[in-house]
Amino acid sequence: MGGPPSQPGNAPLLLVDGHNLLWGATFGFPAEVRSRDKTRNLTGLFAFFALLRVAVRDKLPAPPEIIVVFDGEHGSAGRRATDDSYKAQRPTDPAALAPLLFLPHVKRGLDAVGITWVELPHDEADDVIATLTTTTPAGREVIVMSRDRDFYQLVSSQVRILNTRFRAGARLVDPAGVRDRHGVDPHQWPDYRALTGDPADNIPGVRGIGAGTAVKLLAGGLTLEDLPSSGRLDHGRGRAVTEQWEHALKWRSMIRLITDLDVPVRPNGRISPAIPAPRDIVETLQLW
Repeated sequence: MGGPPSQPGNAPLLLVDGHNLLWGATFGFPAEVRSRDKTRNLTGLFAFFALLRVAVRDKLPAPPEIIVVFDGEHGSAGRRATDDSYKAQRPTDPAALAPLLFLPHVKRGLDAVGITWVELPHDEADDVIATLTTTTPAGREVIVMSRDRDFYQLVSSQVRILNTRFRAGARLVDPAGVRDRHGVDPHQWPDYRALTGDPADNIPGVRGIGAGTAVKLLAGGLTLEDLPSSGRLDHGRGRAVTEQWEHALKWRSMIRLITDLDVPVRPNGRISPAIPAPRDIVETLQLW
C-alpha cells in the first residue's frame, strides 16, 4: 500500500484503474522512453506518471485524493468460475504482457510520491473501485479514471468517469453523457451489455441483438426482468432474448460490479501529494 496523503479536507476522490492506465501508458504513449545508457525501456513507468499528472493538473475540478487500484493476480477467478471463457481471448504472449514488467516500478514510484495504492490478490480492480465508490459519503465528488466502459454503471450525480481518450470537453462522463453516447441510463448498463456483448471480456451477448435493438428493448428505463411482461420479446429480434434468457442473466451477473468487498483502504478526504515530473520519479527510483 502507498503512503498516507496529507492536507485534510473534502477533496474530490480520484480512483485510478491502475492496470488500465498502465496498458494505455505502455502501448499508447507517443514516444519510447529509455534509460540514459539506452539499455532499459522505461516507457510504461514514465508514461504512467505523465498521464496521471496531466489528468490531475488539467482534467479535475480541484486537487484530489488519489487512490490507484490494481487487479489482483487471481482477480478474474471469481467470474471465470461462472464462465471459464471470461477474458479467455486475451493474448498472453510476452509482448502483450509487457506492461507487467513496469508494475513493480510503478508501485515503488507511487510509494515514493506518497500516493495510496491497493491490490487485493483475489479481486479485480473494477470491483475494488466500485466498493470504494459506493462507500464514499454522499456529497463527495468521485472521479474514476479508466477507459473501461463497465464503470458507466457507477455513474451518478456524484460519480463521473474520466476517459482521457475522448475529445476535449467530453472526457468527464456523467449520466447525460452515458445516455447521449449509448441511449441507456447508467443503472441499465449491465443489462445493455448483457444484450449487446462485451468483446473486451469475451462476453458474446445475445445473438442478433445489436446496440440499436438493445436500446429499444430497454427504453423507458427497463431492465432484463421487465422485458418478459413488456411485450417486447414477443416478436422480431426480441425472441432471441427469450431463447437465450439464462445466458443473458449470467452475462449480466458477470458485468455487474461487486460493491461490498472488504477493502483495507478507505478514502479519508485528504489531498494527495502533488505528482512530480515523471523524469524526477524515474530519477528517484535510480532507473535513469
